[in-house]
Amino acid sequence: MKTLVTGAGGFLGRHVVAQLLERGDEVRGIARGDYPELAEQGVEMLRVDVRDRDAVVAACQGVDVVFHTAAVPGIWGSWEHYHGINTVGTESVLAGCRAHGVERLVYTSSPSVTFDGDHQCGIGPEAPYASRWLCHYPHTKALAEQQVLAANGTEGLWTCALRPHLIWGPGDPHLIPRLIARRRAGRLRRVGDGTNLIDMVYVDNAAAAHLQAAEALGPERAASGKAYFLTQGEPVNCWDWIDELLALAGLEPVRGAVSVAMASRVGAVCEAVYRTLGVKAEPPMTRFLALQLGKSHYFDISAAQRDFGYQPAVSTTEGMRRVGAWLDSLPRN
Repeated sequence: MKTLVTGAGGFLGRHVVAQLLERGDEVRGIARGDYPELAEQGVEMLRVDVRDRDAVVAACQGVDVVFHTAAVPGIWGSWEHYHGINTVGTESVLAGCRAHGVERLVYTSSPSVTFDGDHQCGIGPEAPYASRWLCHYPHTKALAEQQVLAANGTEGLWTCALRPHLIWGPGDPHLIPRLIARRRAGRLRRVGDGTNLIDMVYVDNAAAAHLQAAEALGPERAASGKAYFLTQGEPVNCWDWIDELLALAGLEPVRGAVSVAMASRVGAVCEAVYRTLGVKAEPPMTRFLALQLGKSHYFDISAAQRDFGYQPAVSTTEGMRRVGAWLDSLPRN
């Protein structure tokens, strides 16, 4: 097949590209930066910002399947930035699919589209979208997801949305480095009583699910028009897992704790101060971060298992072994 991967240079995007190449697909990738290593692997790389509608539409020409992984993550920043990339960028992808008769679109969403700030224990895809938004990322992703799912079955396009939770693995540029940096700086404290359970997903498993979901799209196909959570299928204690990751980096466990209520209040104050002063850097704490760290959030993946055969092929134990080997290969400060 001829496939297009948006955000091909990102953590998840690279793994989707690698698995597509491995099975023999012709891959075109778009990204804001230059990635000569992908071009060397045979990927047709285009330097495109998803906010450039004309360029995105042109990139969809001659494509059978689009994997839309491009997004701006994070918990701080302007509405214009998040909305422009996450929501308007997705509108551009949909326009490109319609203009060039793309048959299938797999959209990378987020479980945070359902996060209201309370515990989420074993919820499935039928859970409603959040009724309040604690930061722009989940809000703009939810708007985009709704557009993608509404487009299913229109003009010969079949769509689905995948919600991978806390993607991790070797080469992770987000979660693991942030935890390590905060611990080394002495700025990591346990939020809550330390009993909250969370789900996460190893990056190879998340990428494989994208390919599987694409195969289940089409008229009368199981995944068409639906959203799915993706996880390892086995919740872990949030703070035990963080301590295990820190140990792989040669760091001591998290010391000290603060209640969820206190962390949330501190987050609200930080947000107000940073917003008043126009500080662009991310605050040390926000309400969204406090509640994500202190509440349980794990999900039911049975729909993905049923509709396109998703199974986490790489276990959490094996994934942690691989992360340990990766961290061991890095220079220690």
